[in-house]
Amino acid sequence: MLIAPEITNSTSEERRAFIKAKYPCIADCDMCGLCKVFRGKNAEQAYDDYITGKRSFMDVSADYRRV
Repeated sequence: MLIAPEITNSTSEERRAFIKAKYPCIADCDMCGLCKVFRGKNAEQAYDDYITGKRSFMDVSADYRRV
């Protein structure tokens, strides 16, 4: 799945599965770096607002883009 499911036509389980598939934890922080990108959070914590339907995927992603 390449495109994030829209909040209006998906369940929280589908959105959680998307995040898990898009940002898998490989349990090797030196090789991966996702925790650094998400400022010490795992992907599910970072995208909690998206998973729970409060904010869109793009809105949450914007929080973690480098300026």
